[in-house]
Amino acid sequence: MTHNSVSGGLNDTVADAVASPDLEQPYAALGLKDDEYARIKEILGRRPTDAELAMYSVMWSEHCSYKSSKTHLRYFGKTTTEEMGSKILAGIGENAGVVDVGGGHAVTFRVESHNHPSYVEPHQGAATGVGGIVRDIMAMGARPIAVMDQLRFGPADAPDTQRVLPGVVDGIGGYGNCLGLPNIGGETVFDESYAGNPLVNALCVGTLKVEDLKLAFASGLGNKVMLFGSRTGLDGIGGVSVLASDTFEDGAERKLPAVQVGDPFAEKVLIECCLDLYRAGVVVGIQDLGGAGLSCATSELAASGDGGMMVNLDAVPLRAENMTAAEILSSESQERMCAVVTPENVERFKEICAHWDVTVAEIGEVTDNDHLVITHKGEVVVDAPAHTIANEGPEYQRPYARPEWQDELQQFRGVNKPEDAAGIRQAVIDMVSSPALCSRAFITEQYDRYVRGNTVQAKDADAGVLRIDEETGAGVAVSADCSGRYTKLDPNMGARLALAEAYRNVACTGATPIAVTNCLNFGSPENPDVMWQFKEAVHGLADGCHELGIPVSGGNVSFYNQTGAEPILPTPVVGVLGVIDDVASSIGTKAAAGQQLVLLGETLDEFGGSIWQQVSDAGLNGMPPAVDLGNEQRLAALLSDSRGVVAAAHDVSEGGLNQTLVELAINAGCGVVVDLAEVADDAFTALFSESASRVVVAMDADNVGGFFAAAEQHGVPATLIGELRGDSYDVASVSIPMDELESAWKNTLPELFGHAAGANSVV
Repeated sequence: MTHNSVSGGLNDTVADAVASPDLEQPYAALGLKDDEYARIKEILGRRPTDAELAMYSVMWSEHCSYKSSKTHLRYFGKTTTEEMGSKILAGIGENAGVVDVGGGHAVTFRVESHNHPSYVEPHQGAATGVGGIVRDIMAMGARPIAVMDQLRFGPADAPDTQRVLPGVVDGIGGYGNCLGLPNIGGETVFDESYAGNPLVNALCVGTLKVEDLKLAFASGLGNKVMLFGSRTGLDGIGGVSVLASDTFEDGAERKLPAVQVGDPFAEKVLIECCLDLYRAGVVVGIQDLGGAGLSCATSELAASGDGGMMVNLDAVPLRAENMTAAEILSSESQERMCAVVTPENVERFKEICAHWDVTVAEIGEVTDNDHLVITHKGEVVVDAPAHTIANEGPEYQRPYARPEWQDELQQFRGVNKPEDAAGIRQAVIDMVSSPALCSRAFITEQYDRYVRGNTVQAKDADAGVLRIDEETGAGVAVSADCSGRYTKLDPNMGARLALAEAYRNVACTGATPIAVTNCLNFGSPENPDVMWQFKEAVHGLADGCHELGIPVSGGNVSFYNQTGAEPILPTPVVGVLGVIDDVASSIGTKAAAGQQLVLLGETLDEFGGSIWQQVSDAGLNGMPPAVDLGNEQRLAALLSDSRGVVAAAHDVSEGGLNQTLVELAINAGCGVVVDLAEVADDAFTALFSESASRVVVAMDADNVGGFFAAAEQHGVPATLIGELRGDSYDVASVSIPMDELESAWKNTLPELFGHAAGANSVV
């Protein structure tokens, strides 16, 4: 018997636990509360072994058990009707949502956070975030076909942003490019609240045939448990129980556990190996090893099946000597999968792994009771009901209350509106060159957008568009969006606005939105202000999806995003998936000289949470724009019906109409002449208001009349505002040469980060 810590030394056994009931254990250091530790002892009828304590601590962590959020997440189910969910083949609670998109095809997509690891070690944190979300897609039986990323950093000129951003971008690009997956879009946001706590949210999309869907469960007495992929090492131990359940303070990056180390080439081979295993029909159930490693894979597979599981850790291929049972179970080494296989298919399973030179080991089998029993060095080190590890983590009714400061925050203090041409000209330059709105090409050019040959839209697109059926041309469009500034002002409306923008971006391609995923990034759940923000955002998103008639297929929650006591802006990232019958007819964002510009939607005097507030140092205040989701539906229907008529479409969101016009003109390679008289009462409001439910479309002059008739039929306000022509930006008595405007838009990030590019490069 040993008196050691969970993270090192020899293991104690179940027999030791019975013999030494009062042995002091470091449960608090593993993130467990006093009452949680007491509950574990109650379940087991004794104190836990080191290995059991490790398993319960990671599986009952905030990251794995959703113990602070699940009471609110159930609201998604309450607002989803049977009709809304009829196309969902796998939903909330699975590794990823799977949606039937017709023609025998299904699409799976999910977005997940890897925030804290990306602060500790930016390159590997971001890289393994991509690797993890890709394996979630693989575990559904799908081939991953594309990735996206949602990134948030502190101020662009802050020293730590200079450290973190290049490493994160290099990690995303290095891992995704090596996998051969196109990066089809994303978002990069800078704000003081993310200083010291960046957000790295990775999204992956995959395709499969409806009949090929795989789920995570271990069923069938005597079926074998196969571990395959990379060997298990010491990297990432304690990741989800510490990194995802703690806040950052000065020096935290030096004292937290090691971040996982990724090998994209091993994952690329693992993808092909999995697809061959699926085609061979030798997989009963499958689970990836991500957060919580083998602890998660074994307990969740067993808990979701019709029996228990016996596992022998001596059979686990290791890359470090003398690893304890707790370390083997807690390791978050990357590029690993766990499958359940019938005895007669084991040899075929091994043959396929050998063909791909993938390490494989038979580590256990399905038993006829509900216990997960794990042995190490001939001794039983875990003997616990699997469902208590995987599914019976604590559920907290965290206190929540509307913050006392919310009323004052929502008091709009006005904004400085330049009225003369010189003031408006300067505002145009300041806005497009600001880190908030400038070109992201410095980042996105480091990613491969067109590998695999099925990317239809990515660069400068509102939503990524992918072909999924070579014969019919059918495809999907995907976008993910959020404004933390809006959400802090009004969490319910902020979540609705995130949903609306992602929905609108998909609609701008001509696709029909059909499903939603999310990644909800918030501060500490132990803060009542934060829990109120969280609850309001969940309700806003769920109610918004109900109004739009599209279901939430799954999601992720990331808490404890704060530095010291200061939480990040509440950031509920919302992803929307749309379908299009023929990607050749999709609407792009590249217009041409001579085409007419039509503004769809109404412009109101709405500057709460706007980028103009940020750029003009007005401070965050007021109410965010109000969104009517019925307007978004009507807009989407009009755009879908206008494929072949509309040459290009670009949504109006952060930065207002000005940003949309500048980007359309730059993309078209010409100037623009616009009359704002019918847009708003004053030119500044017309240019920089961030009212929702607006899109600018470009079309040939011959199509304008018919389009206006269609807009009226759909109930969408339409205003002819100008034309793409010349070589200047001519708006509101302002004329700016396009080369000057394009230079201002493109040069900001290279000037800020060009010296740091590659400084953190590993690949």
